[in-house]
Amino acid sequence: MQLYNVMERVVKEALDDVMKINDSFCKCQECQVDIMAIALNQLPPKYVGTRKGEVYSKLNTLSNQFNSDAYREITKAIEVVKNKPHHETTPS
Repeated sequence: MQLYNVMERVVKEALDDVMKINDSFCKCQECQVDIMAIALNQLPPKYVGTRKGEVYSKLNTLSNQFNSDAYREITKAIEVVKNKPHHETTPS
């Protein structure tokens, strides 16, 4: 059996959505991982151990509260990473 945090998928999907409409931050792989890590550390984990559990938990995470929490934390994390990226910024 493998353990899986469903919130990782929820946060990744939220970040993908935000990246489509917000051009104000770096979208390199390193920054994406940093943003997701910061956001996930602020959200409660939703661990499942089976495919059935994943499906059930995914249905619960589709609630408006889970999505708004994920978007809120992604937005905060973007600001943190934008202000202190782990790489040199390139001149525009």
